[in-house]
Amino acid sequence: MRRVLLLSCVMAAAGAAVVTGCADHDGGDPARQAPHTRPRALTWQQELRIADAQQRLTRQCMNRKGFGYWEDRTLTLQESRPVRYVQDDVAWARTHGYGGRISAKETRLHEHNPNATYRRSLSPSRRTAFDTALDGGDNARMLTASLPNGERIQKLVGGCTEEAERTLYGDPAVWFRTSKTATGLNLLYGTELMADRELTAATGAWSRCMKQAGQHYKDPQAARDAVRTRTSRLGAARADEAFTVERKTAVADAACARETSLRTVATAREAHYIDRLRGRFGKDIDTYHRLGRQAYDRAVRIVPERD
Repeated sequence: MRRVLLLSCVMAAAGAAVVTGCADHDGGDPARQAPHTRPRALTWQQELRIADAQQRLTRQCMNRKGFGYWEDRTLTLQESRPVRYVQDDVAWARTHGYGGRISAKETRLHEHNPNATYRRSLSPSRRTAFDTALDGGDNARMLTASLPNGERIQKLVGGCTEEAERTLYGDPAVWFRTSKTATGLNLLYGTELMADRELTAATGAWSRCMKQAGQHYKDPQAARDAVRTRTSRLGAARADEAFTVERKTAVADAACARETSLRTVATAREAHYIDRLRGRFGKDIDTYHRLGRQAYDRAVRIVPERD
């Protein structure tokens, strides 16, 4: 899993946010549907299982076409947990800090990716055939989607990658369009959210709590930036020392987030800002959540959850 610093749900992709969407498809305006009629957003564990199922489907497809393909399930379930802006799991922080060692492990895995190694071992003609089988090669079709701020993005899709997406989500074009809308909503509300009075008050309480713990940071991002800078400065020779400091800061961060209810406030305020956008984007948000739920229901029949 790609590890990114996201807001607890704050500044997270809208699909991972607190808003639960899906319209009642028997009729009516999706933006006006009661929240209890909408499907819930997926958890990170469910999203990971879908990603694993997509890998499994891709491998099976590539094998049918005469190519090797390797799935990556190296990280444990807990190692795959995304580190969000508001992290209030003290036990996880005590073990993993901010996930620095996990990120380093992911980097090593990426550098020794067996699929890349296998592809390089093929002859030029077989390499071209491999690319065509995997993602369509020159025959791939272009999908286009608009982000909520009006920016247009494109993606090539084809081959086994498209087949796997279609098995899980249905029409890849609909999934691409709605996912880019839903996960791009923070482009519209992010700045306003970070200046929100209730959120800034809770962040101030977090900062005061951290100060009492000997950690002087204005917000969780500042704490993580400082840890990352310190780790880089100490280098590999002092990696254990750096990780000890990382864990200490992360534990204080999580404890203060819990003590000040920062995550609860952040989640509620993000929900407020996303709700204000439902009139414009409610249908796409609902479709995104519905297709995600569909993909998860299919994924549980394809792969087990990670240990």
